[in-house]
Parts: sequence; C-alpha cells; structure tokens
Amino acid sequence: MASGAWEKQGLPDREDSCMDGNYKLQMKDISKSFAGVHALRDVNLNVKQGEIHALLGENGAGKSTLMKILSGAYQKDSGEIYIDGKRVKIHTPRDAKELGIAVIYQELVLAPDLTVAENIFIDKLSGGRGYINWKKLRADTRKQLDDLGFGDIDPNAKCGDLSIAYQQVIEICKCLTRKARILVLDEPTAVLTFKEIRKLFDVLNRLRADGVSIIYISHRLEEIFELSDNITVLKDGHYVTTVPTGEIDKHKLVNLMVGRELKDLFPPRNAAIGDVVLSAENIRAVPRVNGVSFSVRAGEVVGFSGLVGVGRTETMRAIFGADKMDSGKILYCGKDTHFKDPKDAVKHKFGMLSEDRKNEGVLLEQSIRMNVTIAALDKVTDRTGFIIKRRTEKKFVEDILKSIQTKYASIENDVDSLSGGNQQKIALAKWIAADCKCIVFDEPTRGVDIGAKVEIYKVINSFAENGIAVVMISSEMPEIIGMCDRVYVMRNGKVSGELEKEELSEDQLIGLAMEV
Repeated sequence: MASGAWEKQGLPDREDSCMDGNYKLQMKDISKSFAGVHALRDVNLNVKQGEIHALLGENGAGKSTLMKILSGAYQKDSGEIYIDGKRVKIHTPRDAKELGIAVIYQELVLAPDLTVAENIFIDKLSGGRGYINWKKLRADTRKQLDDLGFGDIDPNAKCGDLSIAYQQVIEICKCLTRKARILVLDEPTAVLTFKEIRKLFDVLNRLRADGVSIIYISHRLEEIFELSDNITVLKDGHYVTTVPTGEIDKHKLVNLMVGRELKDLFPPRNAAIGDVVLSAENIRAVPRVNGVSFSVRAGEVVGFSGLVGVGRTETMRAIFGADKMDSGKILYCGKDTHFKDPKDAVKHKFGMLSEDRKNEGVLLEQSIRMNVTIAALDKVTDRTGFIIKRRTEKKFVEDILKSIQTKYASIENDVDSLSGGNQQKIALAKWIAADCKCIVFDEPTRGVDIGAKVEIYKVINSFAENGIAVVMISSEMPEIIGMCDRVYVMRNGKVSGELEKEELSEDQLIGLAMEV
C-alpha cells in the first residue's frame, strides 16, 4: 500500500505505533459492548501473511462482532489494530477496503442482473476515463478468472444465472481487484455441493500461495482441519487460545469451544420404534425426483444422504405439497393421502422444517411469539378460533422456548434480533407447537455452532421419543451417522441404497452417493 494511504489514516510516525511485523494482521485487546452487554472483552487475533487462519466459536462467541470491527461496520470500544506492524484506524468500510481488507459474507452482495465483468469491476468500470472500455474490461475479467482457475466462467454471463459457488468466485475476484490482501470468509460452504467445495478450496489454496491472508469462519470441523494453518477460539466474547491446526484434534477443539467432549455431540436416544407413519412409493416430481420410495416409522429417525442437488429436498417438498408431485403414492397414517399444499399438510399434522431458514423457516420481521404459534393457533385461541388468549399464548410460547433452551429478550422481539442458532430454534419451536405425527428436518443444523447443534439433536430425539416419525436430510455425514436409525442415499433423483444403523460409515455413504 502506498504511504499516502497510511497517512490518510492519521497514523503517528512513532516507534510505539508498531507491533510485530511478522504478522499481516494483529487485533490486540479488542473490546465492544452493546447497551451495556459485553460482546467482546480483550480479544486478540494474530494472522500471518499467506496463511489460512480459522476463527471458531459458538454463535454469540463474538466472531461476527470482531470481523465487523475489522471491516469498519462496527467501532471498537478499546484495543488496537495493526497491519504489517503499523497501527491503523478503521472507522468505515471504506477505510477497511483501502487497507486491503475484504469480507465475503454468507449472503453474497452481487448484482444479479449485471454481468460477471460488471460485478467484478463495479466500482471502477471506467477506470477514471469517463467511458467504459468494454474490450479491456472483459479481458481483465478473463485474466482474473484464469488466475483463479475458473477460465470457464463467461465474463458476459449474468451473475444471477451462475451457481452459488461461481458467485463466490466472482465475489473473491471483486475483492482481489481492490487489492485485498486480508480476506475474511464467513461460512463460505454452507450451500455448496461437494464438487463446488473442492473448487473453492483450490481457490483458497492458490490465494494462500500468493500471500493472501485468509480468515476462515466455519462450523464444519472437517474443513477447518483440512484447510487451516492455525486456529483461534473465542468463547462468550473472550479469547481462549490460538493453536497450530496440526497440534490439536477435534475432541480437544470442541472442548475448548463448548466445554464438552466430541463424544457427547450426539446425545443418546431412547425411542420405541412403532408402525409405519409415512410410506412413499415411486414419487416423481420433474425434473429432479425420478421415482423415490421410502418409509419411516413412529419413533424412528430416517436420514436422507447424498450430494446437494440430487433431489432430496425436492422429494420432501413434493410430499409436503410445497411443489407439484407428478406421480406416486403416499400412505400417511395408513391412509392414501395427497397433500394439496403445505396448509393441508399441517392440518394433517405433517411438518417440514425448510433448509432455507431465512426465507421459508421463519418470518424474520415478525415477533418470536407469532412465529411459534403460527402453525398452532387452535391452542391459543378461544372457542370461536378468532380471538387469541394472550396469557395462554405467552405461557405456551415461553414453555416451548424454555424446553429447547432458546436465548431471547422478549417474545415480542422480531426473530431477526436473534443469532442464527436461536433463529433455528424458533423454526423448530413452531413444529413442536404443531403436534406433528411426522416431521421432515431439512439441513436442521446448517450454519449453527456446535453447542446449538447439540440442542437441536436433543429436540430431534425428543420428537422420536414421543413417537413422532422423523425424516432428516443432511449433507454432514457425521450427523447422518450419529443421529439416524436408517439412511436412504440418493443419486440422480433416485434412491441408490438403504443402510441400517450398523452399516453406516462415511465410506458407505460416499460410495452410494457418488457411484464409487
């Protein structure tokens, strides 16, 4: 960076403005409070040049707050930030950008109707000339994509037409054109397929080799151990430790994060498996579901495994009535059934927790209270069904939320005021309230921390122990193995195999999913 950029930060040219020049980034004794509540207390983060540094902790540990301070979205209350050993002041996102800091959030901020080239060079399309040299713009875009190993992406393609993985590549390219040398990725693989994850890892490894410092936030421990060089752990807004990845195992890491052993991640379940509740035969829903058959019994947790995009979600949405089912037969509680729409399914005590929490799982801008009771209004209304009994409703909601250890200030607060893990618990609470006989959980722990995962697993277990038939779709193989009594593996819109509990292993799941 040119010296002028440092001068613009108003930095004193003094010896005490420097820290250890061996680090690209140092955040020292960072503290931040919101309305008297400490989000961060004296947190440290040291990242070397050309390393992938994992930042871990439960939801609410302070990871996002720390990164928002680094990005200029929040202002720290105290502490210092150093880049290349020099103290910097980051007041705005623009300051961060000029210092070579870029954050890629889980929700990408591309313009879907603009081309790849336009998105990558969105803030310097004309290069200061007053007109756009489209030929040069496309050539520069092509070079950026080639350098990252994605020369197959068309610079003229609209970003909205690309896969999520390719959109992430465009976001990374955009950051690199702004000379970003510190790159933060927040849950980058949450919605990627196995093949897309491999491509993203290739990109990150190339960037590391090129000297880019990467801060990687993920709840998937397998990724952390494959990618990262060092790991920093936060807990309850405090710095816990930084450790080289090769010097710690999953068991110790989980214990540092949540204070429990990895073996306790999947709590025991004591459920009596009963009669078949849901049986589906030869379900077809164009274009992704091509003749799926399965069954699930009362008290049983049946898993659906396979690569993203093979038709798992589409199968369940067709049964639930959310999408059109072209053909097939459904027996529900012993009766030939066809749900016209989700409302009809809920009326028959059939529930489905969507994988898309923010758009389909909860109403983010509505109250916690409304979200919990929306599928069970008959329990909180008078005999007419039109007047809500507020005291009854309040106790009903609070009792359910207490049973799944949900953290919230008031049931009148909007759901978007909660952490991701607690938002997911609100989505679960809705189906607890609905007294379902069968429920589908689609990626129930996506994007939540390990501690919240354990609580969600306990909820799933309680459903099964109460005689409810449970279907669980998950892309995490340890989760499938740890939670399910039986598993159907899908490939190309069909069931490629069925595994009993004692047959479950990652090798078996991968083999059936990828035709190995």
